[in-house]
Amino acid sequence: MTRLVSLGVILGLVVVFGLLSLRVMSSFLLPLLLAAMLVVVFGPLHRWLRDRIRAPEWVAAGLTTLFVLLIVLVPLFLLVARAGGDAVAMLRSPGGLELDANVLGGLVAAINDATGLHLTAAAVNSELQRVAEDWIGPIAARTPVVIAKLVIGLVVMTVSLFYFLADGRRMFAAVTRLVPLDSRYQWQLLEEFEEVSRAVVSSTLLAAIVQAVLAGIGFSVAGLRGVFLLTLLTFFGALVPFVGAAAVWGAASLYLLFFVKDTWAAAGLAAWGLCVVSTIDNVIKPIVLHGQSKLHPLLALLSVLGGVGALGPIGIFVGPIAVAFLQAALTMLQTELDHFSRGGTASGGIDDVAAKGVAQMPSVRVKSS
Repeated sequence: MTRLVSLGVILGLVVVFGLLSLRVMSSFLLPLLLAAMLVVVFGPLHRWLRDRIRAPEWVAAGLTTLFVLLIVLVPLFLLVARAGGDAVAMLRSPGGLELDANVLGGLVAAINDATGLHLTAAAVNSELQRVAEDWIGPIAARTPVVIAKLVIGLVVMTVSLFYFLADGRRMFAAVTRLVPLDSRYQWQLLEEFEEVSRAVVSSTLLAAIVQAVLAGIGFSVAGLRGVFLLTLLTFFGALVPFVGAAAVWGAASLYLLFFVKDTWAAAGLAAWGLCVVSTIDNVIKPIVLHGQSKLHPLLALLSVLGGVGALGPIGIFVGPIAVAFLQAALTMLQTELDHFSRGGTASGGIDDVAAKGVAQMPSVRVKSS
């Protein structure tokens, strides 16, 4: 009886402090998840460096982390800086946020004729500037906070990446001892995470890059200014379903139609964006997700869209992983039910499967002598 009471108290402590720890760590879940996915993607490079230079684990982990910073963060910073320069140049151009009065006058006259209002181009320009300042003002005021959170997230992701690479084997061994789950099932879940992570990262980035390039071609042909800025905005927009590249090429088409008065360019850009740019996303992601994981193309597409709808941007990664884990859990359940129906146990072959898993683990593989 005393032992049961003690067990109950321990379980209560685990639940209470587990929920408290989750609340404390919740703001770092996305950097940690991104670090884990980077470990999967760059795990082969880490193992190659470790075996090639015959150095301690932490040296290979440090070199891999430095390589990731150089090929991911530095180019991203340069692209954002270039796009930011284009945006500042556009804002500082003659007229700034003010729309061309000659172009705007025709649109205002048409609205006045249709509605009976007495608007003027100057009044519309003044109101648009006020709305823009009211919208941009809060964003500018929050910019330091957003930048601080971004920097903290990048630091957490970088440090986590290093320790996941350097101490991943010991971390996973500690987790496997604490989780009351058959060893072979733990390795199966790890394999699912590896496959889906690699598939999600590659499909998301590939689709965003292809959409951005195609949209950039459309912007250039349409004769728009700031093509580089618009292309980069398309890339970031394409990373988020429901927003997507349509938010950029759609706004550019409306600008061409109402302010540049180039109907053919606006129609051509809209058709190109609708039929090619936004459609290619629904082709690339399911194909890559299905090709690199066990998810059906329909499940792959729905898991991304549903994940974003339920969890926000992090759902791009969590959605497919959750669906893959559910698929794996159902397979495990079926295996256990089959064993019970035959009157056997599910423990046979665990050591062999676990040993095989250690040999195949992507980021913490045991170094061969």
